[in-house]
Amino acid sequence: MEKSLAGRVALVTGGTRGIGRAIAERLLEAGAAVVICGRQEAGVEQAVAEMSAGGRVSGKACDVSSYEDVEQLFRFIDESQARLDVLVNNAGVGLFQPVDQIRPEEWRRVIETNLSGVFYCTREAAPRMRRQGGGYILNIGSLAGKNGMAGGAAYNSSKFGLIGLSEASMLDLRYDNIRVSCLMPGSVATEFGGAAAAQGAWKIQAGDIADTVLHLLGLPEGTLASRVEIRPTRPPRR
Repeated sequence: MEKSLAGRVALVTGGTRGIGRAIAERLLEAGAAVVICGRQEAGVEQAVAEMSAGGRVSGKACDVSSYEDVEQLFRFIDESQARLDVLVNNAGVGLFQPVDQIRPEEWRRVIETNLSGVFYCTREAAPRMRRQGGGYILNIGSLAGKNGMAGGAAYNSSKFGLIGLSEASMLDLRYDNIRVSCLMPGSVATEFGGAAAAQGAWKIQAGDIADTVLHLLGLPEGTLASRVEIRPTRPPRR
């Protein structure tokens, strides 16, 4: 059950393209004011201009792997919106190489973005939501958070960790009226894993993930779907 989000403010990290962009657009359609971020200022400005939405969308460059950047992003929200109702932790990077071929700096980039970035944003969002009486944090994970794969040492580690972070956060925050959900998509038709990854009509569409986010936000306040696995209905037979 979906509901109007008029008067609500949402932050979508990595909201300039792919899954994050689809979520931002659906939140706007539901009436929310939306703040997006991405690592490149030009990309943020372009996405904001393309979405427009009568001034209800704004953005700021932010590398979520930097706590200083995250602090500045939340100060921007404080100054421009004065509240935060929904946080969608979507920003992420993928790197797929055998474990002995991953350079330490590549490992750190994946872990710091996909896992530490979620922690940084959650750490900033939670006290703000608590002061206003509640909120919703949605972490975009992956089925790679429960299924290891060859070449996935860094990515699997970040997403396995994200499930643990999400579940601990849910337990920490539930009595503050802050719900936490972890969405775990399978193969999604975006260019996250390279141009080839966007191919295949059988794959989940970014809009399908966005619709799931809106559905979760519309659940009764006494109900929490803490972990949601999302799979293609009919993937190719092996």
